[in-house]
Amino acid sequence: MRLRRRILRIILFLLAVPVILCGALYGFHKISLWAESRKYPPVGKMVEVNGHQMHVYAEGNGNETLVFLSGSGTAAPALDFKALYSRLSDQYHIVVVERAGYGFSETADVPRDIDTVLEETRSALTLSGENGPYILFPHSLSGIEALYWGQKYPDEVKAIIGLDAAVPTLYLSWGKQLLEDTADHMKLLSFFYRSGLVRLQPEIYNTDPAMTMDVLSDEEKAMYRAVVMRSFMTGSMADEARSCYDNAVNVDSLGKPVKIPVYYFISDGSQVAPGWRDTVTDYISSFENAHYMFLDCGHYVHDEMPDVIAGESINFMKSLTK
Repeated sequence: MRLRRRILRIILFLLAVPVILCGALYGFHKISLWAESRKYPPVGKMVEVNGHQMHVYAEGNGNETLVFLSGSGTAAPALDFKALYSRLSDQYHIVVVERAGYGFSETADVPRDIDTVLEETRSALTLSGENGPYILFPHSLSGIEALYWGQKYPDEVKAIIGLDAAVPTLYLSWGKQLLEDTADHMKLLSFFYRSGLVRLQPEIYNTDPAMTMDVLSDEEKAMYRAVVMRSFMTGSMADEARSCYDNAVNVDSLGKPVKIPVYYFISDGSQVAPGWRDTVTDYISSFENAHYMFLDCGHYVHDEMPDVIAGESINFMKSLTK
């Protein structure tokens, strides 16, 4: 009997240890989040949109306003885009809008259908004092938001410069089930981050292109890490993925905004999907003023080849005024 009790105590102790350690890690994570939020406040303006706070970062005083829209899962858009917008803000006014659950913006229990997402972006710009028409710089997933913007409000979109930007036919080819499975996977990753376990895996964010391309200062890298701790794989990001197929159906049904000039910078596709280049170029082929460039790099083209993209974008934007 004593032996059984001793064995039971040992088993209970062994079970309690990981629970205690996880609880301690979670507590440390929550305290760290509080400290990091005080040390690294938002670098732009916070505006209330649809019941939640959104972050809008702006710099530069040019006559044209360039709006940067991030791809799915990009935890810190205002820092991630710096490699590119820092090469443009001496001639143009640049703005980065961080959607719900991204960067310094709050995660929100609000539908992520394309109408809601677009109207939140437009409202955030207006409330932060920005005025169109805009030249949109969408990355990845936000490519369909940019196209939808051009469909619904063509007078507000002067051009679209795609940064390996997606098109609706891509998501339609993937199918609804795959995108919903992706959303489920993101929900699991969201738990991993919220629990604090991410602090034990620094290579997850230290290998991001924005961190490895020698763009950010040491202080900005520290801020980037802090933002990742609070805004990577949030519930809002997972909800976006779950709505992606229906959003693509909606955008595809309205036809292409073919009168809007476009220039797409397209990666080698290795980090996205087979046939990526063909899918994107096929979609924009019927636009009246369409240009594209194939880049031998990964999906975050704006981090990997900012000089090329900045130079080509400037020439393209200047051609629009001739």
